Amino acid sequence: MKELYTDLSFSISRIITRSYSTSFSIAVAFLGKELRDPIYSIYGFVRFADEIVDSFHQFGKEHLLEKFEADYYDAMSTGISINPVLHSFQTIVRKYSITDDLIRAFLDSMKADLHKKDYHTSSDLGAYIYGSAEVVGLMCLKVFCNNNETLYERLRLPAMKLGSAFQKVNFLRDMNSDMHHLGRRYFPDIVLKGFNEDIKQKIVRDIEYEFNDSYPGIRNLPSEARLGVLIAYRYYRRLLRKIAKIPADMLMQRRITVPAHRKVFLLIQACFENRLSMT
Repeated sequence: MKELYTDLSFSISRIITRSYSTSFSIAVAFLGKELRDPIYSIYGFVRFADEIVDSFHQFGKEHLLEKFEADYYDAMSTGISINPVLHSFQTIVRKYSITDDLIRAFLDSMKADLHKKDYHTSSDLGAYIYGSAEVVGLMCLKVFCNNNETLYERLRLPAMKLGSAFQKVNFLRDMNSDMHHLGRRYFPDIVLKGFNEDIKQKIVRDIEYEFNDSYPGIRNLPSEARLGVLIAYRYYRRLLRKIAKIPADMLMQRRITVPAHRKVFLLIQACFENRLSMT
């Protein structure tokens, strides 16, 4: 019966991913079949923790996050959790040898979101992005490499660059919500000078460098992982280019998205690009 419960837990993580992120779900659908449930499970774990700190304002967020963390470590101790998201995640942590330092770094960044509003230095921002995004990329890389530690170490830095780029694009896309509703200012230049077009373009250039540095790592991923990651990469680069063209004051008024027809084009482009890289 535990196998049935485990299968159900994976199904719930899959539903969570599809409910919260259509774009990410599309990318996962193009991973190899054996990789999909593990990535859904990672997403479910990080999504629930993020939801606690960003959305549950009428509840005791600190208590909920502490309980979420304690329940996870209890699952790691016992091998089971009555929380399906934690059960599927701990199953994947064991199978792919995801190290505890990655999980603790992620939880530390989530805890920072409970209290820290402004990031005054690049080192502070770097530490936050490492925990909130780069380690998530490394968890996924653990799955993609399937316990091949030599390959993991070779692709580790590009995976971190890609996670950082994704997170910074999210910061720009969600600037209005982060600043006006959550009171957070992640970029030190914005804390010091406010948000304007020059600062926006400086951030965009920094993200472009990270995307460029991450691309060789994507090309060297195992074939069953490459296309799904490439689709996410192409989507986020397109989103960044759209943000670059939107005046800074407009970013403070609405959330920028990529239209559905453009997503289809990017998907086709990624498929052709992936096919060419394999020939």
